[in-house]
Amino acid sequence: MKNSRIDLRFYFITDDGASGPGPLEQAKIAIAAGATVVQYRNKAFSAPDFNEAEAIAHFCAIHGVPFIVNDDMILARALGADGVHLGQQDADPALARQILGPAAIVGVSVADLEELSRTDTAQCDYLGTGPVFATGTKADAGDAIGLGGLAEVARQSGLPVVAIGGIFPESVGACMESGADGVAVISAITRADDPAAAAARFAAASGTRSRVVQTPWQDEFLLIRRILGQPGDGRDPQGLLRVGAGDDAALLSHIARPVITTDTQHENIHFRRFWQSFFEIGYKAAETAFSDLAACYAFPLALFVNLSLPATVSRQGVMEIYEGIRASLAPCGAVLGGGNVSSAQSLAIDMFVVGSGHAGIFPVRSAAAPGHGLYVTGPLGRARAGLECLMRGDYAFPGLIEAFKRPRARFDAAGVLADHGVACVMDISDGLAGDVGHLAQASGITAVLDLCRAPADPEFASFCEKYQMVPADVMAAGGEDYELLFACPPEVFAAICRQLPEAFCVGTCRAYDGESVRGLPETIKGFWHGSDKSAREINP
Repeated sequence: MKNSRIDLRFYFITDDGASGPGPLEQAKIAIAAGATVVQYRNKAFSAPDFNEAEAIAHFCAIHGVPFIVNDDMILARALGADGVHLGQQDADPALARQILGPAAIVGVSVADLEELSRTDTAQCDYLGTGPVFATGTKADAGDAIGLGGLAEVARQSGLPVVAIGGIFPESVGACMESGADGVAVISAITRADDPAAAAARFAAASGTRSRVVQTPWQDEFLLIRRILGQPGDGRDPQGLLRVGAGDDAALLSHIARPVITTDTQHENIHFRRFWQSFFEIGYKAAETAFSDLAACYAFPLALFVNLSLPATVSRQGVMEIYEGIRASLAPCGAVLGGGNVSSAQSLAIDMFVVGSGHAGIFPVRSAAAPGHGLYVTGPLGRARAGLECLMRGDYAFPGLIEAFKRPRARFDAAGVLADHGVACVMDISDGLAGDVGHLAQASGITAVLDLCRAPADPEFASFCEKYQMVPADVMAAGGEDYELLFACPPEVFAAICRQLPEAFCVGTCRAYDGESVRGLPETIKGFWHGSDKSAREINP
């Protein structure tokens, strides 16, 4: 299979002309059976149809199924669809990309090699090719191209291809063998005597699994009771909570050196549901908050979570988010202290963490001095490369994707740095290029970066070679590594290396010379919210 950001194997298209179940019920049947994509197609769409289209979009979102709108990119945007599918006579795919954004899925219909030759596919994620066989669903469908025609388009396009037109379960395998990444189905399900049974046969032929139908979360108090009733929620090994979750506020025991931090994770900014499971979203949210404590030589004691929930999240989805949070809490012995649940337009997780600081030292960004070296506790750029893999639909680098999805707060490294009295530390969340600038400005020094000799593991090096990226540039620009950046005398680092062999030098500190950071290409910048350009936009 070619790189694909979504699973195209069982691509279901609604049928507004069917005499049986309507489009919403059709989508429910297909999703329950195992459809991996749903396209809303209604050539006679008018305003009264909007509510039904929105209900389909919500049902897709609850089950993690991409929702695509046929032809109409304005309707797609109004519905918050995941993408749009365009015909040969519809708008330019580049305009769809401009309107729907870089994360949108854009597909285009290409019947044969002639249409492929005159179609600009640069902004497309996949092609819909056919009719492969004769079909009566579309009155304007051309002649069938057969499996040979499908194979030619699949071979020459360079994009994932979805076969469409006259496909039945018995022909799915032949389509896949001819180069298709999936099959699109309409009337073979919607106009079957038993649509559910027909959908199940397509799922089996496509290799997808049936789903348990989920319902939207409802009743915040019932949800809170379920959250607090999970195994392990009564444990408080450090005796921190004198009054825990369930009351209007929590009463904490005395903390000698309280350290407080907050963080937030917002859908389509920090994460996307098609890239990460709810468990992974919850786990990463907690780890990113804990990373700030690690950079301060503090250990987490209690986490408070404010959860903003749209109607497109199921109760089971919420429970999986908290399973991920608990998986992050368990190794450090921290407890879930409480939080809040609120309705919202999009999913967001806001966190407030209470920790206990080191008895002898509290590191700050402002303690770097001329003559210090600049060092990091572990590999850089892997999370950024993992994000690139997800954006490109390339799953050939599982370790990089794991680095993006499952970061870990470096409490282990923090303990080593504290033992050696390192006073200048911060975590790398927004990319080395940006974070070293914060450190340099706070310390009043010039940071001179040199990543030419930075170690690159084989998987990361292979990724950079494949996409013609400069490894040092990806290391500098990429965010969400959550390694620790620190400054100290070189002789101190030599001792640290014996305990942290993966740590390495990224530059030096010298007296301020008018620039906070030197040694970076002008095109490489860190990430900051509100910027037009960020470290997440790397040009090869």
